[in-house]
Amino acid sequence: MEFKTEAQKACHARIASMMKDLFGEFVMVRDDAPFFGIAIGSALAQTAVWPWGDDDATISTRAYVVTGAEQTSELFKFLLEKNGEMRFGAFGVDSDGDVFFQHCIVGSTCDKKELKTSVMAVVSTADSLDDEIVARWGGQRALDKIQSASRPK
Repeated sequence: MEFKTEAQKACHARIASMMKDLFGEFVMVRDDAPFFGIAIGSALAQTAVWPWGDDDATISTRAYVVTGAEQTSELFKFLLEKNGEMRFGAFGVDSDGDVFFQHCIVGSTCDKKELKTSVMAVVSTADSLDDEIVARWGGQRALDKIQSASRPK
């Protein structure tokens, strides 16, 4: 795996052991990119380590919540209001219109408790709100889309 900075590499190595300690068999480590995957309930999150300048890194956990939801002002208002209620993280919509939830922390100061809090905030929020979003605005939970794409046709 290639890293852009030594700080990114060091942060990735440090949190790799934390992720395994915290989530055990639920964490998947990618060999080709500085990402970790974790599935809990109907949520699938990806934790990535990104360089931040030359001497630090960020740890960003993102879960795709719903794909294919009807893009309405009511959905966007719902997401913005939920953002106002969140202690950690925020909803967003990517360029494909997929709804995600994300939280970022500073790599150099991250400890095991902060990492767990960040990752769990993302997966628990995605898991708790994906059904409501699908029921109100359609689409598929992100995990359902992945599972249906991997089934033989």
